[in-house]
Amino acid sequence: MTVAQQTGPVGYSLPLSPSGTSSMITPPPWHFSGEVMMVDYRVDPAAAVRFLPPGLEPGPDPGSAAAVFAEWQWCSGSGEELADPARCRFAEFLVLLSCEHRGEPMARCPYAWVDQAVPLVRGWIQGMPKQHGAIHQTRPVSVGRAGPRRAAGGHFAGTLSVHGRTLATAAVTLSGPSRPPGLHTVPLVHSRFFPSWIPGEETSPDLVASRVTDVEFGEVWTGRGELSFPLDPVHDPDLALLAPIEIGSGYIFSYAETLHGGRRLG
Repeated sequence: MTVAQQTGPVGYSLPLSPSGTSSMITPPPWHFSGEVMMVDYRVDPAAAVRFLPPGLEPGPDPGSAAAVFAEWQWCSGSGEELADPARCRFAEFLVLLSCEHRGEPMARCPYAWVDQAVPLVRGWIQGMPKQHGAIHQTRPVSVGRAGPRRAAGGHFAGTLSVHGRTLATAAVTLSGPSRPPGLHTVPLVHSRFFPSWIPGEETSPDLVASRVTDVEFGEVWTGRGELSFPLDPVHDPDLALLAPIEIGSGYIFSYAETLHGGRRLG
């Protein structure tokens, strides 16, 4: 019996295999470059607190939130995924809540949706509560009339639908350049949690924050934001708690980062 046979199948994630190359998820680092549409808004502060686990506080601006649409292109350290567009591209929608941990500003993501399997499972590894949905957003153009420009008057829109039901719509009409939006400049904080499978097994959420480097913003444009959650209470009544009570500015920008893993928050 060889050493490889004695060791058994290996890999970063399931499925395990003799060489480890069958894993659905490659080990970090993971590199991301994307086009982002983001709308700042406010939720009921009392509702926002209910989504914060022990260890997180609302911070100095309770109820501050954001809705984010993004189209991403990603690759592992080798960059091999970029040769396969069907593999390296995905769309995402997420909700962010302002919070802090021991005085450090952070953003909590209580809900997220993606349209591909790999980022969904990768999100669960991070503790990011990703679900499957259909996400679409307007793309900026630099020629022609079949799309908006990153310029004053440019109008961008995004939609999220799940099981054929529209759960979120947003739009941004640009007026001028801006600084990056605050909730896109702080670490994301998640709860890594996997349900029990073995009888008597004890499980508990593990509070973690993302570790990122090589953060880059393209030119950021801002303007009037629009946001609506045409909520279906049968789908998820708790999501209704995060509906906007006030809508702020919208933003359009390119963004990149490298995700190295997480850090446990004590």
